[in-house]
Amino acid sequence: MELTSLKTVLLVQAHGSLAGASRVLDVDPSSVSRVVSAVEAELGIRLFQRTTRRLTVTEEGQTYLQRLAPLIEELDAAQEDAQGHRSQPAGLLRMTASVAFSYQMIVPLLPDFQKRFPDITVDLQSSDTNLNLIESGIDLAVRLAPAPKGDLVSTRLVRTVYKVVASPEYLREIVIPVDPQDINRLNCLRFALPGIQNDWQFQKDGDSPYHVSVDGNLMISNALALRKAALMGMGVALLADWLISDDLESRRLIELFPEHQCTATDFETAAWGLYPSRTYLPRKVRVMIDYLKANLGTATR
Repeated sequence: MELTSLKTVLLVQAHGSLAGASRVLDVDPSSVSRVVSAVEAELGIRLFQRTTRRLTVTEEGQTYLQRLAPLIEELDAAQEDAQGHRSQPAGLLRMTASVAFSYQMIVPLLPDFQKRFPDITVDLQSSDTNLNLIESGIDLAVRLAPAPKGDLVSTRLVRTVYKVVASPEYLREIVIPVDPQDINRLNCLRFALPGIQNDWQFQKDGDSPYHVSVDGNLMISNALALRKAALMGMGVALLADWLISDDLESRRLIELFPEHQCTATDFETAAWGLYPSRTYLPRKVRVMIDYLKANLGTATR
């Protein structure tokens, strides 16, 4: 049985459809169907129940594919390790990150990364939507969040600190609050995501954290646009340190509560690298993760 055929049936399982696997392989779905049928015929079992609307894994197929997946990954790992003794990591690396993080943190690192690893082609998909790694064929996702939960493997790349800021122009028009509890009387520029639109958290000197309700006349789903609105004097914003470090240094933005920790989600939020496999990490992904860990803290901002 050919190795490529076995990899194809694993792709069908991962994507839950012949069409999904065919998109990754860039072939017609009928070709994938023929491969699956040939593997089933050789095994003498049906791996998938297929109808016009859905595809499901059979009980026999589940047992077989669970044992097959780690074997295929070990073969790929052995081949890559063997090649690694005589070559640089190579291939297409598909990764995704938010629009703002891609622009501000990842793209400035790419020239040096590609000098070090010229045989890796980076396909960076900037999106403020959390793409499905399996369905989209993504090797590595960078997510800004508390510690991720779920089936994906995660590793912390760099800690993220949030600050409440406003422009000098806006602050000249208001009574500047001394206590975060008073921020609810200001026009707050809010990130348009469920769960973090109306509530910011604060903590000082190890005291218990507390929540403050916020309101305002502008919600934006992109951090770059939210920063721009703050720079234009439209209100108070909660923004990540990596996005506004230059603005704070130049006094284009002023931090309101420097003695407090601030967040909209969790005080341990960070930029996390997420990838699908628990048993095998391709060298092209491994070197990118190591490079981001080593360099994100000093990226051009």
